Amino acid sequence: MNEVREVIQHPPRRRHLWFLTGLGAAGGLFATVRGVRLGTLLDPWLGAGALLALLGVLALDAAVTRTGADPYGVRFRTLLRRRNVPWGDIAGLRIVLRHGGGSRAPEARRLGLVLRDGRRTVLPWPRSRSPRERAEFDARVAEFQALHTRYGDPDTDRVPVLSHRTAGRVPAAALGLCALLLAGAGPAAWSVPEAAARAREWRSALPCPSPAVGAGHHDCLSTVPAVIARTEVNRPKRSSWLYFSGGRPLERLAVSREGAQGFGPGDGVELTLWRGKVMEVSGARHVWREHVPAAGSVAVLAAGLVLAAGLPGARVLLYVRGRRLPDDAVLPSVFPFAGVLAGTGLWLLPLCFRHPTGVAGSPGALLWAGAGSAATLAGFVLAWRATGVRAPGADGPEAEHGDGGGEAAEVFVAARFLEATDYNPHLFGTHIVLGGGPPAVTPHSGPGRFAAKPIPVERLALKGVRRARGGDGDLVPGGWHIAELDDAGRTVRLAAAPADLDRVIRELRPASG
Repeated sequence: MNEVREVIQHPPRRRHLWFLTGLGAAGGLFATVRGVRLGTLLDPWLGAGALLALLGVLALDAAVTRTGADPYGVRFRTLLRRRNVPWGDIAGLRIVLRHGGGSRAPEARRLGLVLRDGRRTVLPWPRSRSPRERAEFDARVAEFQALHTRYGDPDTDRVPVLSHRTAGRVPAAALGLCALLLAGAGPAAWSVPEAAARAREWRSALPCPSPAVGAGHHDCLSTVPAVIARTEVNRPKRSSWLYFSGGRPLERLAVSREGAQGFGPGDGVELTLWRGKVMEVSGARHVWREHVPAAGSVAVLAAGLVLAAGLPGARVLLYVRGRRLPDDAVLPSVFPFAGVLAGTGLWLLPLCFRHPTGVAGSPGALLWAGAGSAATLAGFVLAWRATGVRAPGADGPEAEHGDGGGEAAEVFVAARFLEATDYNPHLFGTHIVLGGGPPAVTPHSGPGRFAAKPIPVERLALKGVRRARGGDGDLVPGGWHIAELDDAGRTVRLAAAPADLDRVIRELRPASG
């Protein structure tokens, strides 16, 4: 194998990028000249030229992007940045995995650097955006790794893969979403007493003693006659309007779609005013009333936002809890916490609606809140234990008390071989059947051995057991472990829950020694 001396990476099809750059420059020049001649920015051709100019800037940035590596280190540049990093300052290489936002969207891979001072950076190239580019990307990563091994001092001899499920990726999106939801819950909770007072005052408001006293600007109710000039009925998510003849007592009033449909031109109506605002429009055929938010609805909104913030908050909590794990270790799922939050909503939201300002003075509400809080606390304790990180082999001693090999009854264990083999063609297997015959891979959970492929245990040897990593793929849940097996000189990975994996390994133990 030839020694790697230098690696240079830049975008493919650079001629197309330079063409787009020139087109953008022409568009920007055209927009500038036309804007000066017309003396206005309100011109469609001016907007088209500006869009071309923006496209040209993006194309120029992509065209000048370049990454290189040689015996001295890694150098990379973009339109606004240029940097050289010696190999001695690089602690390790990382593959950063990003998904396209859909189940069928291809995953994108980029190469990143971890520096000795703890900082991290992602290189503009190499990158892989489709399965066709994966082989070339892996080859470039191998060249970077060879240079780092020869001229640097890497912390590990492998390149970890970081995804949104691994401990090495900071959950910035989850942290931002949690903060945003809590920021919305704060004002909603703060306005609950005000909403309760407003709803109470509206319900207790009495007619004004005389029209001169009311005028619609006091706590009493005043009524004013009016005539509908016309109505404007809009779509459900937009406000509809009532227009009044002569613009009296006001030109128009925003109402609901149903409210506008209930009136017609020439209808005589009576407006009820309270504190300077029209609260009711009553006619012979229809009555429209302004919605006054109840304190319970506002309290439910605040509580719902807090519960919604709990899900991304649980993701941040798991990240903090697993900060000492390897960067590519897959974190446990947040679904146990999601179940607790959903259960909390079943008792908390009705309580907030019934008692928005507090439960003091109501024995039933106090009992309700106490029992619900105890159930939530117990649920969080169970979720905390369920999302704990267990080292491989932690279930071994306990599992030894189970049944050994040679079971008469068939048992189907959820497990996956992560490599395609003759006994797992096209990665079809989802379970392993034990007992009633030799271990076999099946695409179903039983019963029966239909479409089962026997596992050649005589050629398998156990190399080790580890936690799931980012490079193992999204089909492996965060709580599963991985057994690395030697299959006649080839390494294959078997993924399963810790107890299930230990059970399968015991079946393979005669072959693995």
